[in-house]
Amino acid sequence: MKPPVRARNFWQSLSFALAGLRHALRSQRNLRIHVTVAAAVVIAGLALRINRSEWAIVAALIALVIALELLNTAIEALVDLASPAPHPLAKVAKDTAAAATLAAALGSAAAGLIIFLPRIWDLFS
Repeated sequence: MKPPVRARNFWQSLSFALAGLRHALRSQRNLRIHVTVAAAVVIAGLALRINRSEWAIVAALIALVIALELLNTAIEALVDLASPAPHPLAKVAKDTAAAATLAAALGSAAAGLIIFLPRIWDLFS
């Protein structure tokens, strides 16, 4: 088996990262859901004219959730490689990585409600 290719420069590193993102988008349903929700949040932010500070929060939380979902995918792949047979510790690692993404998604949803609900309320009052 050939050793993995090391990036020779920034552009090659970027290419490898984008290949990982493409793989995750193709293979991970939850990542596709997070990206879809993120797009809806961006559209809502534009429609409701959230301010710069709110955009900073929204952007950071979108990046956090997507980054954790990508990290969860990497952890699952490593666990599957290291422990192809079911093992209680493999389950703990996978479940805990998934829980990290869930925690970030729930926190992001709470922040989204704090940012968006008052503006939506104002539309109907």
